[in-house]
Amino acid sequence: MLRTRTFIIVVGLMLAQVANADVDWGLALTGPHRAEGNAARNEARHPRETLEFFGLQPGMTVLEVSPGGGWYTEVLAPLLRDNGSLIAAHYAPNGGAYARRSLGGFLAKLGADNDIYSAVTVGFLQPPSEVTPTAPESVDLALAFRNVHSWMRMNQVEMFFSAIYDSLKPGGVFGLVQHRANPDVDLETMKKTAYVTEAQVIEYAELAGFQLEATSEINANPKDTKDYPGGVWTLPPSLSQGDTDRDRYLAIGESDRMTLKFRKPKN
Repeated sequence: MLRTRTFIIVVGLMLAQVANADVDWGLALTGPHRAEGNAARNEARHPRETLEFFGLQPGMTVLEVSPGGGWYTEVLAPLLRDNGSLIAAHYAPNGGAYARRSLGGFLAKLGADNDIYSAVTVGFLQPPSEVTPTAPESVDLALAFRNVHSWMRMNQVEMFFSAIYDSLKPGGVFGLVQHRANPDVDLETMKKTAYVTEAQVIEYAELAGFQLEATSEINANPKDTKDYPGGVWTLPPSLSQGDTDRDRYLAIGESDRMTLKFRKPKN
């Protein structure tokens, strides 16, 4: 029995190594397509470690929810371009002024480097009008990076989680990174500061039907005291306070973040 178990473990590691051999992390992380300053933020955001924790593999259909300016799209697109599918679920073109500006900038990024982004499919996820960015149960891995507070401010967080759940295949994974609040913070403070408690995020996910599978401290930052005048935007990269205490905020770095892996049950 021990030999059989050892054989299975070794084979599993070999298959994982073969799969990862097809992934060009060098291009994804530091290629010339990265926007100015974005690659330098790899050190704070740990994209390779984060995506590997979520189980990213070649051949997957991946849904990136609310990609914003496309920081993570820059990483994901070359990884999946020749072996897999990337669907970017952005704001809708008729979703308001902010949605149009954000979507317009994102589309401009894709159009500026067709070699990297030609295979990216753009869909729309902006409840309540746009809730089906892709076919139901068609996605292997859904991803959301630092978005939950925005969905809360829009009073649409439950609809986002539900739409993500519906898009995933049974057994599919939802990987989420979010600015992490201290446990005793109330909902209004979460919306104001963008720091959300882990318990609140897990509650939203479980209400949608997800099961929490694993957590990671990959994106933790113990230097983050979470008590700034401008909320999370006080810290890099936003530095909303300008030159006021700038060196202090630069020394703290980017926010303390939870990294949660949820799974949609198979039955």
